[in-house]
Amino acid sequence: MYNQLEFRSGQELVEQYAPLVKRIARHLMARLPSSVVLDDLIQAGMIGLLEALNKYDPGKGASFETYAGIRIRGAIIDEVRRGDWTPRSVHRNGRRVSEAIARVEARTGRDALDAEVAAELGVSLSEYHNLLQDSSDSRLFSFEELSESGEDTVGEQFAGDDPGPENSTQGSAFKSALAQAIQNLPEREKLVLALYYDEELNLKEIGQVLGVTESRVSQIHSQAAARLRTRLRDWQ
Repeated sequence: MYNQLEFRSGQELVEQYAPLVKRIARHLMARLPSSVVLDDLIQAGMIGLLEALNKYDPGKGASFETYAGIRIRGAIIDEVRRGDWTPRSVHRNGRRVSEAIARVEARTGRDALDAEVAAELGVSLSEYHNLLQDSSDSRLFSFEELSESGEDTVGEQFAGDDPGPENSTQGSAFKSALAQAIQNLPEREKLVLALYYDEELNLKEIGQVLGVTESRVSQIHSQAAARLRTRLRDWQ
């Protein structure tokens, strides 16, 4: 692969891997609100592809397509983060939900129930579910974002230059903490995350598996995110 990259023109490689950019962009688009423009994601992904062409090192063991896929996905997610369309009120409500979950769980010593969180917020159960729905509809959620520390994601560390032993150790420790936090989620929230991220089912398909509506799956997903942020707050 490396020799092919050396002797073929950059334009040829861009044309060859452009379908990969579009495939990744469409896959991520399915998880984003309709306000996001597919062409913007593709453009960001093409920038990631160009970076991959310039920085690929076969000595690290990954195939070019694997490496490029990581770079492309990272560039698209970075673009989504920079163009955050989420109203400030939704961010504030997301923090309120996380804080309410933390208070309930500190008080009870167990997983907070929906009704308990709603009562802690002083809203009805329906209003609480609406808050979760707004949070789910407004932003792309990935496990790496939970730290909100500005550090590279796990994928970006793999795709980029050597992150150094200190950052690598910290990243490994965070991944371990995150895995443990996910393992300790309520069973339904853990199942939704597994189906969404590991099996890559969409919300409608998960709803069919669980026997609930698509909007209910979205709420469960958002509550899992809020609970994880609460339990990983020492990393923020």
